[in-house]
Amino acid sequence: MSHATSIVNATALGVPAKFNAASHFVDRHLTEGRGARIAVECEDDRVSYDELSARVNQLGRALRERLDVRSEERVALLLLDGPHFFYSFFGTIKAGAVAVPINTLWTPADYAYVLGDSRARVVILSEELLPRLAAIAPELRRGLEHIVVVGAAAESSAAINGGTRVWQWTDLVADVPTGLNPAATSRDDAAFWLYSSGSTGRPKGCVHLHHDMVVCAELYGKGVLGARESDRFFSVAKLFFAYGLGNAGYFPLAVGGTSIVWPGPPTPANVYAVIERHRPTLFFSVPTNYGMLLAHQGTFDLSSVRLAGSAGEALPPALFERFKQRFGIDILDGIGSTEALHTFISNRPDAIRPGSSGLVVPGYDAKLVDEAGKPVERGEIGNLWIAGDSTCAGYWNQHEKTSHTIHGDWLRTGDKYTQDADGYYWYAGRSDDMLKVGGLWVSPIEVEHALVQHAAVQECAVVGREDHDKLTKPAAFVVVRSGHAPTPALAADLLRHVRDVLAHYKRPRWIEFVGELPKTATGKIQRFKLR
Repeated sequence: MSHATSIVNATALGVPAKFNAASHFVDRHLTEGRGARIAVECEDDRVSYDELSARVNQLGRALRERLDVRSEERVALLLLDGPHFFYSFFGTIKAGAVAVPINTLWTPADYAYVLGDSRARVVILSEELLPRLAAIAPELRRGLEHIVVVGAAAESSAAINGGTRVWQWTDLVADVPTGLNPAATSRDDAAFWLYSSGSTGRPKGCVHLHHDMVVCAELYGKGVLGARESDRFFSVAKLFFAYGLGNAGYFPLAVGGTSIVWPGPPTPANVYAVIERHRPTLFFSVPTNYGMLLAHQGTFDLSSVRLAGSAGEALPPALFERFKQRFGIDILDGIGSTEALHTFISNRPDAIRPGSSGLVVPGYDAKLVDEAGKPVERGEIGNLWIAGDSTCAGYWNQHEKTSHTIHGDWLRTGDKYTQDADGYYWYAGRSDDMLKVGGLWVSPIEVEHALVQHAAVQECAVVGREDHDKLTKPAAFVVVRSGHAPTPALAADLLRHVRDVLAHYKRPRWIEFVGELPKTATGKIQRFKLR
């Protein structure tokens, strides 16, 4: 498939050469008359676009004038979801520096690595996360000069000490004027980095440009979701994830809508409470969380939600059907990546095929190729490559990994897919998850989807295991639903069930019952741990 005519770039979307993303996503709403509208809701807080702009400007000026942050310097953000994430992220960008949101679920060792790798002189963090930095205080003194704490910071200096100055947010911005001219950045300057999941190695810093968020907001946010000013956005995935940053960060600000954010853990009880209290119209989650929501007993009012989104891993058809049956809401499953910033293949409100990742988002292109980079026949499993103008410029300080992943216009996703006759893409696993059984490819995802259709299965994961002949065969790890016992009889019944719906060679040779599955912070199953 030719990609030259299908990619819609930032220029075609009207992004000028001189461009600052904060002006587009924040300042524009004041000149367009939306200053009094609510931009962010967090528990009892209601932040208008006027106030958002003022706080963004104060933080940007404080970074420049009080902390001497210069153009393209990195500012690390270790923040729970809340208004201060917006102030910090867009304030950093408006000042011409580079915002680096960091996963709030990582360990102190992860923070030591990322702060060293990014060479950030400044970190802004929530007071609840201060102990994580205190645990690596000796390493922080090598380059970190300022820590800005959101919340009470009475004991901060004692916890960090050394040569790092600790500020309370309120002290840093006290008496700082609320006006700020945006830095004279271009649409192709670096605006923020996102570190990709480190589940199989050290995290990699994806360098994203000022125009990237506009591309995602226009092509997927507006083009697929139909996002509009009246929409209220709530994402289970947090703002430090690429998926959450779009869902609840720049998608609402792209249309003048309202972002609903929640700083706490996304337990089913919490998620349902936020939905019932704040009444979002667009809801975003991941398959694992959808499964948890469905397993949670009770009656909940989700009538405000007009559409739901899913990504992170393939959504089993059974979860789609059960959610639709219980709440009357369609889930649009799709695939995106940190490297591409957001979703590039997705189901659409008028084109849903449960179990598939959907169709290519207009403005992007995709192709399936073999190991030599040659296109595969329609219906065959191939490696998914995508092209689009939201792709990162590369990995920071990782030249070899960049050249391995990005080939001209094409981004190698590391996912294997098939495409059916109607153009829908069907996930067949990660490149390193696929199983060769008896000389035939077996998708662990397909076997997992079959198992999850059984009434006793809450979730499961399938990996390869060697038999007595050192040949790879599928093994299934199963979490049973409440009310079912993990017995040998159930294992036998599950094997019969899989044989009834899949080819015989795809059946698991072993069934192991477990209390839970190992997962990344984004909810993806860590199959390498099960192997």
